[in-house]
Amino acid sequence: MPRLDTTEPLAAPDSVRQRVQRDYERFAKSGLPTSLEQYLLDEYDLDVTAEYAGFQIKNPWGKASGQLSMTARQVEEDVAAGLGFVVLKTVIARDEQGGQSMAAWAIPEARMVAEKIVGKLGETGWTITWKGRGWWQPFEAYLQLIRDARRIANGSGTLIVPSCKYHLPSPNEPEWRVGEYDFTTAKMLEAWQPDTSPMPLEKDFSPTLAGSDRAAAQAKILEWLRVVPKLVHAAAERSGAGQVRLGMKLFNALFDDGFQLQMLDAIHGPAADRPDFFIYANRLFDPHREFEGQRGVAFGGPDLSDRNLRVLDQWRTREPSLPWSATGNITTGRMAIEYLLRGATSFQLHTFFQLPAEHYAMKSGNHTQRALHELHFHPQTGFVVWLHHLANQRGFSERPIRLLDVARGSLSER
Repeated sequence: MPRLDTTEPLAAPDSVRQRVQRDYERFAKSGLPTSLEQYLLDEYDLDVTAEYAGFQIKNPWGKASGQLSMTARQVEEDVAAGLGFVVLKTVIARDEQGGQSMAAWAIPEARMVAEKIVGKLGETGWTITWKGRGWWQPFEAYLQLIRDARRIANGSGTLIVPSCKYHLPSPNEPEWRVGEYDFTTAKMLEAWQPDTSPMPLEKDFSPTLAGSDRAAAQAKILEWLRVVPKLVHAAAERSGAGQVRLGMKLFNALFDDGFQLQMLDAIHGPAADRPDFFIYANRLFDPHREFEGQRGVAFGGPDLSDRNLRVLDQWRTREPSLPWSATGNITTGRMAIEYLLRGATSFQLHTFFQLPAEHYAMKSGNHTQRALHELHFHPQTGFVVWLHHLANQRGFSERPIRLLDVARGSLSER
């Protein structure tokens, strides 16, 4: 699929572009409307109802797992800002005795640096660099975060999503530590209760995994992708505490695009062995770059979205696909639409929620609110104007324009 073919949303009606310019300027001063989804429907004929993990959500925007979703206060700010979903910081699985085979990913480091980055094709973007990995605080504190986040989000329409890094055997390690799957899954399900609905859960394959010895063999990576869903679903069933809707957050391995397609094939095996959805795709990894004395750094920016979109274009010929959520250099509404056109039904961001304040036009509210203002209403790169550009360009006159219709191909070329 070719990328959106202009740098300006020229096909959007003049009346829409004028209203977007007006709203961009006035909301920068006054803040976003209280019910943004209703405003978009009434003012712009846009239905931004989205989907994540099989759940209908009020809008497609989510906070990706990381340092920005590890406290109740952070969740409270995101719920107040109106995000469709929040993925909590990734906890490192353990067994009943407290053993953690993936303890190397529980590093007590939170400092992050926002940096500009130039892609191979000359495009400038942003990346966040830090040494931290997963949850390093007590396991019980993570369970309390699940409970607190659920309480905070209750009635708001914001979906809370735990995230976990389970045991992944290295090429020289024959056994899977099933005890870590059983104990951690059961405890998270208990924290999720009381609720009869399934618990959405992301299984994180972090970008730093790409640089570890565990990911040195392609066959072992494909084994992970085929086995993990069975272990998590079986652990949930044995717990008797509820069901899990498992999403596999795929990483960009240090191999070619062809192997990325093999990874996608691996999670689309027999129905009983599949995850329920997937997230595509985590940041790139540079094994040679150093940051604060650590060799090997994950990075994002234009090269990440270029690779993700390139792989997804090849993958779309192999449908039907599991439902999926997009991540990777989503710093504009236009980039979100690139993923939307390839079938994503939601978008999760991390970098764009933590740029320096001067890079947001809105001068009030928290970083999440300021980012949502840019994502929706920027006159050249915003979601609103580009959705209208797309509908007009493709001769789609039906209103409202529904986000899920675009994801499912109803606005394909005519």
